[in-house]
Amino acid sequence: MLMWSILLLSIILIFGLVILRGAPFLPTLSAQVEDVLDLLDLQKGQTMLELGSGDGRLLAAAAKRGIYSVGYELNPLLVVWTKLRYWRYRSHIRIIWGDYWMHDWPPSDGMYVFLLQRYMDKLDNHVIHYADKKPYKVVSNGFHIPSKQPAKTRKSLKLYYYNELATR
Repeated sequence: MLMWSILLLSIILIFGLVILRGAPFLPTLSAQVEDVLDLLDLQKGQTMLELGSGDGRLLAAAAKRGIYSVGYELNPLLVVWTKLRYWRYRSHIRIIWGDYWMHDWPPSDGMYVFLLQRYMDKLDNHVIHYADKKPYKVVSNGFHIPSKQPAKTRKSLKLYYYNELATR
């Protein structure tokens, strides 16, 4: 009984403590996954970055389109789950266990986030420096970047352009 209690407490802590760094695990709805990819409009061979990749469903959907993706995830259980479940897409998916605020992000062409509102200013500052001078796209689920106007919206999804990316 003690072992089960410790296991349950560990799982609760693992899933709960990530709130301090970004957002709790709340998966992007399956119906939204295609909308995210459509808004980002990345082409085969381009790279998507996902901050807080959760169960990896968006990474896998991107891989199916020929898009490379890098996901950061703080929860080690979800990292293992993603690696095992989407093993067949390993040539297109890279999952990094760690805090995305503490890492240098790899080069990418667009980003998806499902963060809490209190982190959106911090995200904006990071993206401004990260994107440097190249055109860059960010899709946010549910929350807005206070200093920017979304270029497009689709239900709860908001698309933001950085560095004057021309709309299509």
